[in-house]
Amino acid sequence: MSSHNTAHRLTLTDFARFYQSGEKIVMLTCYDASFAAIMDAAGVEMLLVGDSLGNVVQGEDSTLPVTLEQMAYHVAAVKRGSSRAMIVSDMPFGTSQLGPEDTFRNAAKLMAAGAQMVKLEGGTEMAKTVEFLVIRGIPVCGHIGLTPQSVHQLGGFRVQGKDESGAEKLSADAKSLAEAGASMIVLEAMPGALSSRITSEISVPAIGIGAGANVSGQVLVVYDMLDISTGKKPRFVKNYMTITGSVQAAIAAYVREVKAGIFPAAEHTY
Repeated sequence: MSSHNTAHRLTLTDFARFYQSGEKIVMLTCYDASFAAIMDAAGVEMLLVGDSLGNVVQGEDSTLPVTLEQMAYHVAAVKRGSSRAMIVSDMPFGTSQLGPEDTFRNAAKLMAAGAQMVKLEGGTEMAKTVEFLVIRGIPVCGHIGLTPQSVHQLGGFRVQGKDESGAEKLSADAKSLAEAGASMIVLEAMPGALSSRITSEISVPAIGIGAGANVSGQVLVVYDMLDISTGKKPRFVKNYMTITGSVQAAIAAYVREVKAGIFPAAEHTY
């Protein structure tokens, strides 16, 4: 696989190349140095330091309590544990919603801690903020569909874009984020037909989580695919631990299956 012969830390140029060639992009959440080293060795290309650490590491019932300082701490740990994968940091709740200047200040702290890109939730309403950051040298990954920071407004963890008006809104959101300069966009919990359409409408990679196979890449919460997290798993999660029996083998299998287009299968798609 051509992408695994690089000695340097992957950059946006590399991902643009993967995207142009149609090679699937492999992302996983990562919160510490030990997991970062295992993922790096297995060929995971993007380590998302997700605010999902609120749920799986801190035991909160949502991502909302996670602070900027906590995110920076975990970003630094992930950077120390990895040498090849690109590091993407979530902007936690309340750090990207006030306006472009505040968002830039907060994003700069995450970049200083070791992130190469920040991810922020929201659609068209975030386009001006995305543009402000990108012009000033901070790469941005958008995130639309099921946005966990808006879980109370959305009425829980529900599939988004199932009706025509919802689908049109998500399509418009994706286009406005891409036009504002987002380098890639995460599509979470939406029908496969809609994510396929959005992927074809934008000229940057679309990374799916519960969004079917016809996207540019995949991301999962690592604790979910290793069967570590408690509670009911979403439909889009595949348990790689029971198939392989070791953390290293499970993550390597995920990488292989995403690259080959085997995961997600029909049973993981809405």
